[in-house]
Amino acid sequence: MTQTTRVQTERRGMAERIDHAVLRASDLPLAQIADPAAIALIRRTEGPSYRPVGAAMVFGRDGGVAGHLSSGCIDADIALHAREVIGGGAARELRYGAGSPFPDLVLPCGGGLDVRIMPVARAPVAALRERIAARMPADLWISAGRIGTDPFPGADFRLRILPDIRFIVFGKGPEAVAFSRMTAGAGYETFLSSPDDETLALAGEEGIRPLPFPFGAGPAALPADRHTAVTLFFHDHDHEPGILLGALASEAFYIGAQGSRRTAAQRLGRLRAMGVDEAGLARLRGPMGLIPSTRDPRMLAISVLAEVLAEAAAT
Repeated sequence: MTQTTRVQTERRGMAERIDHAVLRASDLPLAQIADPAAIALIRRTEGPSYRPVGAAMVFGRDGGVAGHLSSGCIDADIALHAREVIGGGAARELRYGAGSPFPDLVLPCGGGLDVRIMPVARAPVAALRERIAARMPADLWISAGRIGTDPFPGADFRLRILPDIRFIVFGKGPEAVAFSRMTAGAGYETFLSSPDDETLALAGEEGIRPLPFPFGAGPAALPADRHTAVTLFFHDHDHEPGILLGALASEAFYIGAQGSRRTAAQRLGRLRAMGVDEAGLARLRGPMGLIPSTRDPRMLAISVLAEVLAEAAAT
């Protein structure tokens, strides 16, 4: 979700070219800085780049720093410029790597990097944090000296910030535990619903959030928005139909269930008999995962997580 595209817009009768990038909320390290005073943003890249366009470092009024724009080769220099901006200087446009006026700061990847450093006011930061907390997409409109959450004349960069991927896991046994641990360990918000107390206890040690089982209050109660993946890890597939009806009624971008190809065909038949149309059935992944016929819980977890993240990147 970090590819940059250039779009043409018309505003006030004048054509403006605006660069556009998309990131997940956790890629913008606002949460790590209590009172941000400046942001350094990758504006453009040329050739290989360690970080994508839109990646940012955030600098606090108390001296705190979060994020990185390189593997360490230029971050200290960026921080130095940011402190000068916070101290009352104007926004800065810096070039590193190919074509840079700083020949002693070399990018090992051999590419070029344009970085913009800007002061940031408290109001847009508060508005952005509010939307992120509500799992709502947000925009940052950026010019050489201004950042806002709404379009304004002169803005030449739009950073689209999407909610982080959330996982809702249903299941029992080592597969459900291994997958929940992996997603939570990777930093994703993870919920687990299981009929098995031992499964919940093992997963709970990792800080995974429990959900009731069976999940009550109907499909609308499932906390699955369009940035949520729902996965089922059951050997007793009688648990599945009600859960899948709820998942298919949600906006979840990924819905998958463990099992063989034969089990998957039987699952589709049961759902079809329950009134699920072909469009709904087409949303269901089964057997889920990129590696076929995986029997090791850890390998299955890797396989499913890779498939989910590939789907997220494609959408």
